[in-house]
Amino acid sequence: NATTIGRVTADGLFRVRHNGVVVAEIPGQRLVDDCPIYESEAKESPAVASRRAAEPSSAAKVDLHAALPLLLDTPSIASKRWVFEQYDSTVQASTLFGPGSDAGVLRVGETDFGLAVTVDCNSRLLALDPYEGGKAAVAESARNIACTGAVPLGITDCLNFGNPEKPEVFYQFKEACRGIADACRAFETPVTGGNVSFYNESPTGAIDPTPTIGMVGLLEKLDFKVGSHFQQAGDRIFILGKTAGRLGGSAYWLEVHDFTGGEPAPVNLDAERRLQHFLAAAARKKLLRSAHDCSTGGLAVTLAEAAIGGPYAPNGRGAAVDMQAYGTGGANKADETGSVTPALTALSDLSDAELLYGEDHGRVVISCDPTKDGAIRMLAEEHKVPLHAAGFVGEVNGELAITTSQATYKWPITSLRDTYMTAIPRRMGHVVEDAAS
Repeated sequence: NATTIGRVTADGLFRVRHNGVVVAEIPGQRLVDDCPIYESEAKESPAVASRRAAEPSSAAKVDLHAALPLLLDTPSIASKRWVFEQYDSTVQASTLFGPGSDAGVLRVGETDFGLAVTVDCNSRLLALDPYEGGKAAVAESARNIACTGAVPLGITDCLNFGNPEKPEVFYQFKEACRGIADACRAFETPVTGGNVSFYNESPTGAIDPTPTIGMVGLLEKLDFKVGSHFQQAGDRIFILGKTAGRLGGSAYWLEVHDFTGGEPAPVNLDAERRLQHFLAAAARKKLLRSAHDCSTGGLAVTLAEAAIGGPYAPNGRGAAVDMQAYGTGGANKADETGSVTPALTALSDLSDAELLYGEDHGRVVISCDPTKDGAIRMLAEEHKVPLHAAGFVGEVNGELAITTSQATYKWPITSLRDTYMTAIPRRMGHVVEDAAS
């Protein structure tokens, strides 16, 4: 339920009336522009700058094939079902997409529209580059909202940092806020509220900067909603966005090389905005069967998560994906007949590690009915979103197969799903006999 309590005026005054009598009247500008500002010293830590310029020095613990199960077994990537199933996420039966999706989708009363909600932050990226990491936190939230078919509306934030009296911490705070602000302006998602938590330190040092972004979006009609997981054998799989194979700050370097460093991928806010518009438009036209944001773990993890299925689905679906011709080129081109082909350049200069596990921003894996193929391509051309026709969804409990110019990697879906679903309960000492039960 909601009650109208006021309206926006043009006189710059925040005014409160009670029974028709003005009981408070405050100049709004004083609250916003005339607040006291603390100009503390801000200086990047030399150790962080050195780490950003470094690369792993140790050999990989596992090969590229074994890296995917290793990443899916990492608690920060693995299913959080063990946690969220202990709480009520049905919200009086108004939850259409619950935990385990890119964003939750809620029905609002008896209306035919919905709200999409998500929370995101990658503290590794912020520790290495707080400005780009701040942008990335907002951009990933917006991608997750858009993957459901919703349009991002606004954010709240929870800004968690160490001691701001230290120049290196205040630098992180200042740059992260600058990145969040730039992204919010680009996406037209105002910061409606939030909080700041400082002095989060122990004798070993400060926490990594963790400005967590909570975002809400509007789903125009409930039947426009798009899920995160592959639905139907034979559906076409597309990869949206460009890949440069950036491994800086990646989960792959952390888990496989025990290294946190390198320069994180930059966030192209214009490309992110175009991608959001494409996803919302495709949802309105009912072109999509699924859409899943590509972030931590790169394309291999994203494809695996889409194939594994939801936390309460009994099975996953296989997928055959061909990356041999995948590239970084620009928008898709239409010939004289109206047929659209991707203008993508082969990534022969990328290693399989970069192609499979690089964490470039602005990418989404989608699936659609094969009859929608042409419409998807035309819409991507209209929004200037690069896309690659990557393959097809397979049968229930099949295998995930990814072919590059160097090799073909195959994983049984049942094995990946078991690893992904049981990673956290195994660590908590719980025996899980059936990941889907």
